[in-house]
Amino acid sequence: MATTKQTTEQTTSKAPTLRGTVTSAKAAKTITVEVKTLKVHPKYGKRYRSSKKYLVHAPEGTYAEGDTVTFRECRPLSSRKRHEVVTDAK
Repeated sequence: MATTKQTTEQTTSKAPTLRGTVTSAKAAKTITVEVKTLKVHPKYGKRYRSSKKYLVHAPEGTYAEGDTVTFRECRPLSSRKRHEVVTDAK
């Protein structure tokens, strides 16, 4: 008789993580995070600042404005919410 081994493997997400600042924590289980990046113009080479806001799922709800969080992409949770908090980056 052949015995089968059951292994529990923890899968890790290959989605890139982003880091940003919480700008709004008014909704239940949702925070708004602003990610600022420094980009370079392709033709002129000048550097400029750019920012983008993301709606992030935070089930704990323990975040306040000004906190820095790390988050990643996940399955769609609502029409605009497609990211989840990974850890606090304090």
